[in-house]
Amino acid sequence: MKLQGKVAIVTGASSGMGHEIAALFAQEGAIVYAVARRAERLQELAESIQGPGRIIPHVADLMEKEDAQSLIEAVVKDAGKLDILVNNAGIMDDFSAVGDVADDMLEKVFALNTFAPFYTSRGAVKQFLVQGGGNIINIASVGGLYGARAGAVYTAAKHAVVGLTKNTGYMYAKKNIRCNAICPGGVETEIGSGDFMKKVNQEGLNIVMSNIGGNPRNGKPIEIARVALFLASDDSGFINGQCITADSGWTAY
Repeated sequence: MKLQGKVAIVTGASSGMGHEIAALFAQEGAIVYAVARRAERLQELAESIQGPGRIIPHVADLMEKEDAQSLIEAVVKDAGKLDILVNNAGIMDDFSAVGDVADDMLEKVFALNTFAPFYTSRGAVKQFLVQGGGNIINIASVGGLYGARAGAVYTAAKHAVVGLTKNTGYMYAKKNIRCNAICPGGVETEIGSGDFMKKVNQEGLNIVMSNIGGNPRNGKPIEIARVALFLASDDSGFINGQCITADSGWTAY
């Protein structure tokens, strides 16, 4: 077991990649605090795990600054420590270019995709410094590496996560704190059912989708979870400040 005795937080754990990351970490021996808004989904996840680790549901709305800022403290108070933080929770925009972006979307996408990882990482690093080490894994996106995989808001938000990852990894490298990101391509999750995807900007969507023919295939959430397990384990001990693309080769062309 690669994570025996580790305490982990996985945000956005009620579905998709977060669900699979939390489950896989628990199967590898970790105590996983699974964070999301949907309590019933988290409870179902917890009940599905038959050891050796376990899932502890933690209901929070990470769009709310207070919930994001208090998360680390609450988990450390309960578990006594924190070894791994996975910032996975996120939402999609509506594919609008900057000239069409509404304030509400700008604020909500940045609140969850950028500010929440910033707040949780800040709290985690403070705890890691006390403990003598720790590990942060951010779920970014190929949209954080390239300019037209989504609208302006999502693209900017994920570019910010990539920058935060690199800065954090380097700044704390000598403190035994690692920070890496996974940049998935198209993955079969519920992100497409988000509020802003219910009425997409068709012009922006058409521009972005002009490149979709180059995507060899969409991924499964478990495929991203396996990358997260590698980054969470000692197998990746020499990897820090990196953004690992997992997209079946889509961006290699």
